[in-house]
Amino acid sequence: MYMKILITDEVHPYLISGFKQKGFSVDYHPNITLEMVHNLIDRYEGIVINTKIRMDKTLIDKAIHLKCVGRLGSGLDTLDTQYLSQKGIHYFNTPEANCQAVAEMALASFLALARNILLADPELRNFNWQREQNRGFEIGSMHFGIFGGGHTGQAFIKLLQPFDCRIIVYDPNKMLSFENEKIEIAKNMDELLECSVISLHVDLNPTTKHLINKKFIDSMKRPFYLINTSRGAVVQTKDIVEALQIGKILGACLDVFENEKPSTFNNEDDKLYSSLYALKNVILTPHIAGWTFESKLKIAEAILRKWPV
Repeated sequence: MYMKILITDEVHPYLISGFKQKGFSVDYHPNITLEMVHNLIDRYEGIVINTKIRMDKTLIDKAIHLKCVGRLGSGLDTLDTQYLSQKGIHYFNTPEANCQAVAEMALASFLALARNILLADPELRNFNWQREQNRGFEIGSMHFGIFGGGHTGQAFIKLLQPFDCRIIVYDPNKMLSFENEKIEIAKNMDELLECSVISLHVDLNPTTKHLINKKFIDSMKRPFYLINTSRGAVVQTKDIVEALQIGKILGACLDVFENEKPSTFNNEDDKLYSSLYALKNVILTPHIAGWTFESKLKIAEAILRKWPV
């Protein structure tokens, strides 16, 4: 079956060649804007998107020939999935393709935080030798609370197991089971309140938006560390910054943010993110957890494998 497909983000060449081998016509525009997609979408039967394209009702209504939407990576928060289903348009994401990359980033950033690597490195380069000041802690001493037991959550748990740390997992949407008897499965979110580390591996939806807020932070039994490689809006940034400043959150590894476009910051955003960026007990990265050379190919392979025709 012939299909004309629009690819709106940078992808591995394997995806383009794979589509062409299927006999499809491919328009590859990784720098296309959302406005341009609105103007062109009526020409296509398929579209491959990432975070910049919001597949909302307005765009879907313009997509009069659309049969399939492929999402690069794991998130579905930019898709009106209910309306796509109502219109009979197939959609899918590829969380299995970059889960290892995200899990490795969560571990790497937390190790860097635990061992003061980002503090010690510039000090040493300035001939400032500080051993005791940079004494860290071992991961095995931590009690990890994993929120989300999907592909990424399970990949992170697998990486943590050799450290012999305590792990408890909560996912209200999945029936979980693990071969390792040391991994606890929480029946409710309150069972995570004893943990010393909270790591987030969830989709963004109405039930997870601002999941980590002042109320949750105040409910924690002790100061804790936070890892977020899921979606920025899963945490309420102003509450996180305040908790980091006063020590209720001991440190944080954040790869995602509520506003990921500094060029759009208003005065309030400038003040908030300047406060966050000034903290020394955080490791901040620009949404690159799933961004590896290997995951780029794996995502392309998954898109081709899952494409319905």
